[in-house]
Amino acid sequence: MELSLNIEALDSWVRKRGQKLLISGPCSVESPEQMDEVVRALSKQDNIDVLRGGIWKPRTRPDSFEGIGTEALPWLKEAGRALDIPVETEAAEAEHVELALKEGIDILWIGARTSASPFSVQEIADALKGVDIPVMVKNPINPDIQLWIGALERINNAGIQKLAAVHRGFSSFENSVFRNVPMWDIAIALKSLCSDLPIICDPSHIAGNKEMIPFVAQKAIDLDMDGLMIESHPDPEHALSDKEQQLSPEKLENLIRGLSMRSATSTDPVFENQLEELRAIIDQIDEDLIKTLVSRMKIVEKIGEYKKENSVTIFQLERWKEILETRTSLGKKLDLDEDFVKSFLELIHELSIRRQTDVMNQRIEK
Repeated sequence: MELSLNIEALDSWVRKRGQKLLISGPCSVESPEQMDEVVRALSKQDNIDVLRGGIWKPRTRPDSFEGIGTEALPWLKEAGRALDIPVETEAAEAEHVELALKEGIDILWIGARTSASPFSVQEIADALKGVDIPVMVKNPINPDIQLWIGALERINNAGIQKLAAVHRGFSSFENSVFRNVPMWDIAIALKSLCSDLPIICDPSHIAGNKEMIPFVAQKAIDLDMDGLMIESHPDPEHALSDKEQQLSPEKLENLIRGLSMRSATSTDPVFENQLEELRAIIDQIDEDLIKTLVSRMKIVEKIGEYKKENSVTIFQLERWKEILETRTSLGKKLDLDEDFVKSFLELIHELSIRRQTDVMNQRIEK
């Protein structure tokens, strides 16, 4: 089922038509002097569309730098005027909305911790009623697409039509090269549910370190996301928050220049014809694959009937081990990713267990 939101196209309110949106600036607004340096550095670049900066920083630990607070709002706004671009900051509660609006902040974003709480999002939504301001909603810290959708719907129901989602990755207890695991499939699923919804990628928070940011940024472009939010600080090593993931303006410029910008379509008729031919082959392979899976499930049901007649358990550990070992080994020889083959087999095995359970309980219609 598609997600229906009443929203305006990104091109109509911030992005230059046909281009990816680029949001950049420091993790935290630290001082007027810092923002003067930001202006001097970013004024040399012509590709920054929005200046970001944290005013209130909801940190995990209370002894961390939690932002300057309200005093820093005019520093951010003045920097935006100097660069002649909109400014954006995070609102974590209704009071932040009111203070930001009073100072003339152009765009708000709702952070991952806040979007995970429907109560907090609703309070912000209530504060936004009757206001015409763009709002970007980051994914919740946990991988729950319904929470993300719910936050977007609450803000949209408040009358906000200039709406975008921000993909910043998800917290995980598992070891990872990422600070926040991207789980690109969740962002893709959101885009599939609402094709008109702009999705901005936040490589800084996904990567958590300078070295990984270019990789994540390029991946986001390749997945046709609508823009990037990348943290930049004039002196990253002395930043008061998240110094590991902030780029110097020079490195930011090099990153942007090094990206391979790609679009979702092409005007080259030769390319389109070749693409359609290859897609037709894929369509046929998919059809054959599905028919093969149907045939496999019919055999699974027959095996279930045979097990039932002979009072044999559904799950056979040794057989499952054999399937995993032989199929992953074959996949590896044929240059298929071992983890992919294993995941695919696990999905098939899970469905096979369910089908045989139905046979055991005589729930399959003949």
